[in-house]
Amino acid sequence: MDRLIEDFLQDLDLSGKTKITVLHYGYCLKNFTAYLAGKSLSDVDKESLRGFIGYLKAQGKAQKTIENYFSVLSSFYEYLTYEGIVDKNPVLAVRKRYLRRYKDNDDGQARKLISVEDMARLINSTMDVRDKAVIILLAKTGIRRHELVELDVSDVDLVEMKIRLKPTAKRTNRTIFFDDEAAFALRRWLKIREGMNKKGSQALFLNMQGERLNRSGIYNLVVEAAERVGLHDPNSEKLEDHFGPHCCRHWFCTHIFRSGMRREYIKELRGDSRKEAFDLYNHIDLKELKEAYLACIPQLGI
Repeated sequence: MDRLIEDFLQDLDLSGKTKITVLHYGYCLKNFTAYLAGKSLSDVDKESLRGFIGYLKAQGKAQKTIENYFSVLSSFYEYLTYEGIVDKNPVLAVRKRYLRRYKDNDDGQARKLISVEDMARLINSTMDVRDKAVIILLAKTGIRRHELVELDVSDVDLVEMKIRLKPTAKRTNRTIFFDDEAAFALRRWLKIREGMNKKGSQALFLNMQGERLNRSGIYNLVVEAAERVGLHDPNSEKLEDHFGPHCCRHWFCTHIFRSGMRREYIKELRGDSRKEAFDLYNHIDLKELKEAYLACIPQLGI
């Protein structure tokens, strides 16, 4: 691996990025280096970057994937600028011109929200015990995909029915709760997991190789389940026709709000940053939060 990339990945680790994030950045930069075919990373210009967009499109990469690549590249070149290796970040202008998204507030750009009945149908269509547990946990807690990836078995308390999330830059409250339906799914999965865990992994969710289930694995299993029951159309360009892991977070927040949960409790469960003075002084009791959660979380009959 190029020395500049190694130094950058070490810097990411030093700045507190998770191992999964560091691995992802390394993977993207490795592919970019392969595309450059010997050209120095410090000599990259807008022509190289425009060519990389075309290269990714020719490979059939989705727009969101291309944007993700350029987010990684921008972070890399910000690091090189900070270290004085390059004069400026060449990615910024290219991203702004070719990858900038404009907000479209018409109905075609609304994130997909499904009913409680449709969520139950989606989950019940999934026969795989692990996949079922993953989707239930996403729906019942509203956690982000990367937060689920990072979960270890030791983070889950099946007696108190709560989870302690890993610390991240975005999240404030790290304690979340789950109900009896999620607990049942988790117990079933943990029994199967024992026989799969040949490598002694601490991860809560494993792939077929006995390693930590990654972001792509989670995305694929959710999308496949949604497509099976007609809730995801891969051929549509409309956001409202797609159902992915983040839609589970949208579902969670919307339905606990509709069930009457107070806004400050929802913000706490979401892990939103406490920006206002009121939020800093409004200390929420975890017992009250759990009671409110159990009173408002939809039951799916699964």
